[in-house]
Formats: sequence, C-alpha cells, structure tokens
Amino acid sequence: MSGPVVLAGGGTGGHVFVARAVAQALAAKGLRPEELRFVGSQRGQERELLATSGIELVLLPGRGLLRRLSVGAFFQNLGSLWAATRALTRSVVLLHSWKPRAVVSVGGYAAAPAALAAVLLRRPLILVNVDAVPGLTHRLLGRFATASCVASTGSGLPREVPVGIPVRAEFASFERSDASRARARAALGLPQDAMVIGVTTGSLGSRSVNQAILGVAQDQRLADATIFQISGRRDAEAVAASVADQKRAHHFVVPFCDDMASFYAACDLAVTRAGALSIGELAATGTPAVLVPLPGAPGDHQTKNAQLLVRGGAGVLLSDAALTARSLSDVVVELLGDPAHLAAMSAAGLALAHEDAAGEVAQVVLEHAR
Repeated sequence: MSGPVVLAGGGTGGHVFVARAVAQALAAKGLRPEELRFVGSQRGQERELLATSGIELVLLPGRGLLRRLSVGAFFQNLGSLWAATRALTRSVVLLHSWKPRAVVSVGGYAAAPAALAAVLLRRPLILVNVDAVPGLTHRLLGRFATASCVASTGSGLPREVPVGIPVRAEFASFERSDASRARARAALGLPQDAMVIGVTTGSLGSRSVNQAILGVAQDQRLADATIFQISGRRDAEAVAASVADQKRAHHFVVPFCDDMASFYAACDLAVTRAGALSIGELAATGTPAVLVPLPGAPGDHQTKNAQLLVRGGAGVLLSDAALTARSLSDVVVELLGDPAHLAAMSAAGLALAHEDAAGEVAQVVLEHAR
C-alpha cells in the first residue's frame, strides 16, 4: 500500500462521529489503524472524541466563518482566513509526505484544508455528505471529487453515490425490544415502568429546547413520565439548577452521554435537533422523534434533514419559532398517549435506515483509492 487513507473533517460532534463510523468500516474491511489518519481542527471536539481510536490524529488551526455583517465578524473572519492558510500549508506538507491512497472529507470547516490539499496534489478525494444541503466545503470542492457519498439523491454534488447516513458501529447490532429497553434503562439509572422522554440537541446544547423542556417537566399531564435530558455543556449548570429547584421526580440531566445506544433504546420518544447524524441514529434505532431544526442553519439544512423522517412517518416537525413549553407539551402528550402511533413511527424509522451506510462508504473509498 502506497500510503494511508486520510479522514478529514470535524469541528462538531456530528462530523467527528461520521469520520469515526467510516474509520470503523474501513477497519472492518481490513485496514489497520496505522493505515488510517484523522485530520481535524484544534478548536473542535476531535481530540476528545477520537482519543481512544488508536488512529493518528493531526489537529490543524482554523475556525468556521461568521455569516453576519459586523466589524467584529469581519476581523474574526480575517483571523479565520489566516488560520485556514496556515492549515492548508500544513496539509499540503502532510499529504505530500504521507502520499495517501485517498482523502475522505466528512465536511465542516476542518475538512477544507486537507480536501483542498488532496485536489492540489491530485490524490483521490471522496466526499461524505450527510446533510440534505451540502456545506460550503463540499459545494466548492465537489467538482474535483472522485465520488460523492450522499445520504440520498438530489444533493447537487457531482458523481453522487447514495449510501445513507453512516452511523457508529454500536448501532449496527441495535435491537429495539422490551429486553433491550430494560437493559438500557438500568444502564442509565432510569425507572423501568414509566414512559421516557429523551432530549438531545448536540454537544453544546440548545437553549431554546432546554428551556422548553423545563416547562414540559411542569405539565401535570406528563407528571408520571421520566425525562432524560442531555443538556449539552453550555447550559448544563443552569439546567441542572433549574431541575433541582423544580423538585420534580424522575428528571435526569447530564451534560453529555457517551452511551447513545442506551439512550435511544431507553426512550419512548426523543426530542432532538435535526443534524444529519441525529437523523441517521433515530432511523437506525427506530426512535420516534419530535424534531426541532436549528434556526439559521446554512441552507436551512436541518429542516430539510428533518423532512426525511417526517415524510416517512417517523418524526414530527416543530419549528424553533413555534417552540414553547406548551406547544412541545401538546405534541409530546399526544404522541405518548397513542402507543400504536409510536409503534408505527418506530417501524417507519427502521424502514428508512440504511443498515450498512458506513460499509458502503468504505467500499467506495477502497474502489477509488490508489
């Protein structure tokens, strides 16, 4: 083999977990850890989330561009462009040294330097685009890509290969059953005999969703339900303090959960944002969901992501603008009060899932590697 396969991207947990899923699939097809590289951002979550992967990790300077007009944003973007120039220079040096068989971009600002270096050095570039609307990096570099692995057709990227959304290996053998629910609730310390509402909105969390859930917790119609709220790190202390003040039984708050398979298995209903990874995991686990897309996401891609589940009957869409404690409570009460509807949503999600999306990406990578 002439060189490693480089997986580039990150910045957010969604991008990092896609990179990890593809790395796991490549390993399952015979590549050793030393035949892989991760390239990410110093400012992202890569260092923490990939620390135990056994794969060499290189972190580059850089940050995303601010998409607003202000003096502060202008100067911050100047700094971002300078950091991106440094990251590109280092990427060219690294890829020239490694001579990679292929470079796989999972998107995000952290992918851009290595992906552009692959183009400049004429190494095969494979895009893994899981959002319904491609991000800036993939829109700019798509024309140079050898292949574009996409969640579904219609992304607009050249040389599309529809593969679904790659999810981590722990979801490949996921089982939704009474036994798995009992094990998951025991693992998370949750009551066995109550309806469970799970909340997750990304590593930083969503202030609007967190606040709405605090109101949902006070709805007497849901007094017997258990809430397991992954608040995200940003508001973890404030949310935990509010929950303590409310003295509500069975409202659990954690800033982060590293056992998401148990999270989904324990839930009767999830309340989530609509990042592509969340959509893929909800489908793979057959978890009914109330989807609250992130407002202002580039290209409104989270709303378009959510429509995949909504059209398939696996999710309910509630816009952030319409989100209040009352509006969310009403939706949750209606769904939890209709077990047959929840079962139908679960079956619809499983029907939408691509069982081996990561494996299909790995196969595309190996077909184009040289």
